[in-house]
Amino acid sequence: MTAITTRTVEYPADGLTMIGHLALPAGTDRRPAVLLGPEGMGLSDVERRRADDLAELGYVALAIDLHGGRYLGDPEEMLARCLPLLADPDRMRGIGHAALDVLRTEPRTDPDRIAAIGYGTGGAIALELGRDGVNLRAIGTVNATTTGRPGEAARIRCPVWAGVGSEDPIMPPAQRNAFTAEMQAAGVDWRLTVYGGALHAFHHPPVDHPTVPGVGYHPQHAQRAWRDVVDLLTECLPVTDGLRA
Repeated sequence: MTAITTRTVEYPADGLTMIGHLALPAGTDRRPAVLLGPEGMGLSDVERRRADDLAELGYVALAIDLHGGRYLGDPEEMLARCLPLLADPDRMRGIGHAALDVLRTEPRTDPDRIAAIGYGTGGAIALELGRDGVNLRAIGTVNATTTGRPGEAARIRCPVWAGVGSEDPIMPPAQRNAFTAEMQAAGVDWRLTVYGGALHAFHHPPVDHPTVPGVGYHPQHAQRAWRDVVDLLTECLPVTDGLRA
């Protein structure tokens, strides 16, 4: 296993001081990088570990913050912040761009080789960066088959992969169909993987606080979804092609 280093990074966004988790692979050379967005509850050890996993694969990885250093374990508080956020593409883009600026200015990052991966609200932010025309090599989302403003998906410049549970009541078949119709109409190179029997946030291990209805962990599909994310990065953002001093 490759030695990695990690540190917290503070940056302003959405009127808050965000506290992200940056994971760096061994070495001093520039590497391709991944922006990693969390579920609506906010940055937790789940996403921090995923950023570390990406660093072990050779990527610079930044797990972004959504709520100014807070983890919103109360469902009502989480929905009160996330629902208005999800309804406001400009706010989502602002949060994404602020984190992207941090990642791009990291000396280890190859600023021309960045992908965005996200779960739930973090996935919606990744998609909005694409709809804003950001130069990304890939966008991958889990539990985030969100649609955008009409016509803006045509500005997505990279492949998009989305994973969703078949029994997810928050991203039901009608929402999935609207998402895929948007991607297809825009001419995006898109893929959708439906994980049979899985609920919303199926990738996230059980938590010790209440959750919104329709959330449930599925260990097998969690592993499969992570492999699908890694496969996307291997195809679109291979580490070996990004090595340069």
